[in-house]
Amino acid sequence: MNKTAGSGVELVASPRKTTIACWIGAVLVLAVCVVAATAMGGKTEGGGVFHSADAYAMVGLGVLAALGILTFARPRVWADEHKVRVRNLFGSTEVPWQIVESVRFPRGASWAMLELADDDVIAVMAIQSVDKDRAVAAVRRLRELLAESRGE
Repeated sequence: MNKTAGSGVELVASPRKTTIACWIGAVLVLAVCVVAATAMGGKTEGGGVFHSADAYAMVGLGVLAALGILTFARPRVWADEHKVRVRNLFGSTEVPWQIVESVRFPRGASWAMLELADDDVIAVMAIQSVDKDRAVAAVRRLRELLAESRGE
């Protein structure tokens, strides 16, 4: 989470612990696939034969799996005095503060939520409960920006 002077962005937040875990997991999966690919060679017990294309395919599968894991590190939220933009796993949403009723983080929830005027809810997966104090600070800042947008 940070404040960027001069750019209009008052808050940028992303999940810290989830991002670290995703990077570690992606590297481990890719490493296992690379090791498996280098171990492939010759004939199998069943009479099959591993070719170099099989090793390349194993590395390719490792890359795809690592990218899939890194998808969970994608969430981010940007907010300023006019709007809030939320990027979750698949897609992003930008809304003006005028249609946001509240910023919620219910007890037991995994991430924060924006409650909209039309009773719709936007999950803010960038602010996760596992980040504890960072999550609390980000929610407080979102609430301050909401209040500022209303002139409170």
